[in-house]
Amino acid sequence: MKRTRFYEAHRRAGAKFIEFFGWEMPLEYSGIVSEHLAVRERAGLFDVSHMGEIIISGPDALAFIQYLTPNDVSRLSPGQAQYNALTTPQGTFIDDLLVYCLDFNKYLLVVNAANTQKDYNWILDHKGSFDVIIDNASDRTSQLALQGPKAFEILQPLTDISLDELRPFWWQRGKVAGLDCLVSRTGYTGEDGFEIYTEAPDPVIIWDAIMEEGKPYGLLPAGLGARDNLRLEAKMMLYGNDIDETTTVLEADLKWIVKFNKGDFIGREALLKQQEEGLQRKIVGFELIDKGIARRHYPVYYRGKKVSEVTSGSYSPFLKKSIGLAYLPIEATEINTELEIGIREKKAKAKVVATPFYRRSK
Repeated sequence: MKRTRFYEAHRRAGAKFIEFFGWEMPLEYSGIVSEHLAVRERAGLFDVSHMGEIIISGPDALAFIQYLTPNDVSRLSPGQAQYNALTTPQGTFIDDLLVYCLDFNKYLLVVNAANTQKDYNWILDHKGSFDVIIDNASDRTSQLALQGPKAFEILQPLTDISLDELRPFWWQRGKVAGLDCLVSRTGYTGEDGFEIYTEAPDPVIIWDAIMEEGKPYGLLPAGLGARDNLRLEAKMMLYGNDIDETTTVLEADLKWIVKFNKGDFIGREALLKQQEEGLQRKIVGFELIDKGIARRHYPVYYRGKKVSEVTSGSYSPFLKKSIGLAYLPIEATEINTELEIGIREKKAKAKVVATPFYRRSK
């Protein structure tokens, strides 16, 4: 299995490791619940170096990414980022990703660890006559995510970047713990926070500096277990669970990233047709009324008939209730619609609720 450059730091911190798409990654350190609550109430530090980084540059970089994705990348200036997707001709997901505008002819695509090679191959296969250079920078890039209400106070003393000038989905280059980094105000937890990218050969210096600076604030190292529950509370999609090559961008309730008026892109005609004809299903959030936890693949029933499966589900440590996501027939997507979730041999009552389940106070 692959290991990130922070592996020894994780061992020192007492991490419990799991295999995650070919990577040996921390699942938890002090416990999933304690790490989850630390992020919601104070701060947590995640190693997300398993994510992929692909740089596209050249005279046709913008035109090429516009063709590959449904969101309007032309809206970005250097220093900005956006949530986006790589789509199939059917309007479904190759992956979801962040696009960073490094310059007007240079962009960074941050993709999911499970899909890095697939995404890279997809991009290469669709290069056509576009005048671009495609660089898979994943192996030389390390990434940390510092998330939570105390993230600003912890990181500011360690960097020469004025973090208060960094608005959500903006980034700057600067030093963190003396090392060259790109720092963005982004994350996958629903909290305020920062993601730190570096090509430094020994990025553990940054990890150690943040952990030391964060001690007075109750900062904890956090693993994939807490990260998954945090993103579910914030209704952030997980590729392979909530979105994949069988789910369209519109069905995934992500119409806001589809800009039909920007021009042609892969999947445009399929998505336009689906919008005109009307959705037959859409992803929704639900919470359990009865006791139990709705896990992935558990059956979902509407009016006594199985109509779907849970795509993501868990007990929310912060909200103290069982929550989940599922694709439902359009007629079953109204708020307060009653459902049942098959949990072992029983059916537990549930209802459709507004999402995100958790929204941080400003």
